[in-house]
Amino acid sequence: MAEPVLLDEQPDERRVLRRAAPYLRPHRRALLVALVVGLADSAALVAVAPLIGRATDALLDRDRGGLLTAAVVLVVLAALQLGLARAGELLLAKAGENVVRSLREKCVENLASAPLRFLESHRTGDLLRRTTGEVAALASFVRMHLRRLVSATATLLFTLVVLFGYSWQLALVQIAVFVPLTLLVMRWFQRSAPRAFGGKAAAEATVAATFTETLNVREALQSARGLPGWLRRFDRENTAAVGAARRAIRVENRIDLVGLIEGFALVVLLLVGGWSVSRGAMGVGTVVVFVLASRNLFDSFSDISQLVGEVQTARTGLARLLDLLAATDRSAEEKPREGGQAAELPLRGELSCEDLGYSYRDGTEVLSGVSLGFPVGDRSGLVGETGSGKTTLSKLLCGLYAPDRGAVRFAGVDLREIPEAELRRRVVLVPQEVRMVTGTVAANLELVHSAPGRAEMERAVAELGLQEWLRDLGGLDAEVGVRGSRLSAGERQIVGLLRAALADPAVLVLDEATADIDPVTAGRLEHALDGMRGDRTIIVVAHRPATIARLPRVIALDGGRVAGTMATTR
Repeated sequence: MAEPVLLDEQPDERRVLRRAAPYLRPHRRALLVALVVGLADSAALVAVAPLIGRATDALLDRDRGGLLTAAVVLVVLAALQLGLARAGELLLAKAGENVVRSLREKCVENLASAPLRFLESHRTGDLLRRTTGEVAALASFVRMHLRRLVSATATLLFTLVVLFGYSWQLALVQIAVFVPLTLLVMRWFQRSAPRAFGGKAAAEATVAATFTETLNVREALQSARGLPGWLRRFDRENTAAVGAARRAIRVENRIDLVGLIEGFALVVLLLVGGWSVSRGAMGVGTVVVFVLASRNLFDSFSDISQLVGEVQTARTGLARLLDLLAATDRSAEEKPREGGQAAELPLRGELSCEDLGYSYRDGTEVLSGVSLGFPVGDRSGLVGETGSGKTTLSKLLCGLYAPDRGAVRFAGVDLREIPEAELRRRVVLVPQEVRMVTGTVAANLELVHSAPGRAEMERAVAELGLQEWLRDLGGLDAEVGVRGSRLSAGERQIVGLLRAALADPAVLVLDEATADIDPVTAGRLEHALDGMRGDRTIIVVAHRPATIARLPRVIALDGGRVAGTMATTR
């Protein structure tokens, strides 16, 4: 059995930017322009210290011309730096937001086309957290912190160049006092940060998943009075999330030690600088430059240290997003391969399966040795006890699952060799629980890939003889409520059948379409099926005797095997 790809609760955060490179490549020009402007802004800021140092020397030397020149250049530089800062902030925010947008769209695209087994193997809340919470955290980082990070890093590098340019000896003293202690603190932080922040993100995802499930099972919790037990579970998970958040905060607070190191380094600088001036080894202007530039150095380190927590949060979120994208891309092994034999594949053809075998767990086959053929225009029913494999077979016949053994073919071509778009044009499944979106009937019918217009919708309604039902409902503009809550289960099945008619597939598979719905709606569904085109193959997973009796052929499943096939009289 091919196991579905599973997401990692705490994915590897090493080389995360390298793994993100393919998603950054389309935005590289905008990112490069923003980076250049940001570097120019930092260079202008760092240049202020040397100008003030020159003005100090001019003042001490009573050089009015030099002092005036330095003052004018300083004013021009301040105005230039202000403009560059504004432009750099806007450019970087725009480029960063576009990157986040492309990641968000890629996540939605991958999840929408991910194999059914992948989606069924993960809690909805965890997937929701990765595609919304992690993306939102990245967007927040881009808007609030990315520009500060770029500016602080560039300022730090340019400041080091200035310090070494003025006095490499004093620069080495400053670095020897400040950098090793700061790096020790940073190393202490980095040693615990991935586990702390990754654990925090995983715990929050668990809480989100449980909260989502709370909404899904709310009726059972209320009717069976199971809320206290469920709340105890939620309390345990919420307590774990709070503990994980506290651990992350404790790790982040280690960075505050950098401020203490800054004060100590400034004291050493003043002592060594004053001693050097008294010996005539350097001028007062040089010491002024070092004091001001060191302020830039400390501020840059402080900014970077304060942003380390934000960077780590963004890094963790990005790693979780990339893990999702990689998992859904790897899951493409189960998808039909692009290219295939679509060029010569007919729009209508026989659907067949040969020696199908399938397992959800190793050693437990749900289907075994199933071989069936469904010619063009065939109308067959699949019957059997609960657990006999009917729903699993319907998903295999539609290519939503890939068989562990054997093959499913359309017009003689293995479904795994047919491109996704071409396969969905030919084989469509209407599940027992039809998913609806909030809005009108028309909005739900527009979910078909061809985005049909109202005239096409009305033709489909007429083809299936559902004009009276739609009129009683209120027409195409009737509101269906939140996720179709205003419609009965049978009415949602009718909407699903209309979608299938609009998609015009060669093969239509209905999974328990008339099960557990009222007889009137079931009768409408059965009548609508009779109105389907004669060259369309229809396979119905059925329980109701009335539904079975309307089908020319019935295939019985028992224990995952074909128990028999019989013809019925209509």
